[in-house]
Amino acid sequence: QVHLVESGGGLVQAGGSLRLSCAAVGRAFSNHGMAWFRRAPGKEREFVAAFRWSDGSIYYGDSVKGRFIISRGSAQSTVYLQMTNLKPEDTAVYYCAADKSTVVIRPTSEYEYEYWGQGTQVTVSS
Repeated sequence: QVHLVESGGGLVQAGGSLRLSCAAVGRAFSNHGMAWFRRAPGKEREFVAAFRWSDGSIYYGDSVKGRFIISRGSAQSTVYLQMTNLKPEDTAVYYCAADKSTVVIRPTSEYEYEYWGQGTQVTVSS
């Protein structure tokens, strides 16, 4: 059984920062793609950031560029999302995702990823 476990969500004021963590349990994701998505109430799931281990490529959604940073932990199957200058519109449930394959074709698409965490709530107050 593969599980992705997110942590680090919470309530923060606008302009503040949070760091989300995602740990994979059950298998290693060396050279696999891992990503963060989010879903705000009443909206579709939105791509936030992705890391492709095989070549080190990093991708960000337009709404978070310059504010969020995705990084890899020292453990092969850990990924972080450092969020700064948070805005009320960043309020959402944030999901970690992992690709079963090392061949990542569409790193910004939710359909690329087979494994998903349960989500962690991030609430930004104005």
